[in-house]
Amino acid sequence: MKMISAVIKHFRLDEVRKALTDIGIHGMTVIEVKGFGRQKGHMEVYRGVEYEVKFLPKIKIEVAVPDAQVEAVITAIAEAAKTGEIGDGKIFVYNLQDIIRIRTGERGEGAV
Repeated sequence: MKMISAVIKHFRLDEVRKALTDIGIHGMTVIEVKGFGRQKGHMEVYRGVEYEVKFLPKIKIEVAVPDAQVEAVITAIAEAAKTGEIGDGKIFVYNLQDIIRIRTGERGEGAV
């Protein structure tokens, strides 16, 4: 099993959710985050004063999937989140040792 974590632009969330639902993913965690990469922030003007915004708002999505679905999930996220502009985001894949459904005690892939 794998945990797939993706940091994307906030306005691409609906497209990514739909793409994942279309391939049979029925659950995900969505977190509002801030950060920077190669974008390194940007300049904004507030009440006539220019200042640098060093951390940009992003969305982090986490999805736990069986090994057989990893490539399909990566492809779905990458295609749905891509705008072709700098700051489209990153996808991270982690190994999952175990998953436990709290309500039933079910473990492993069945708990996904």
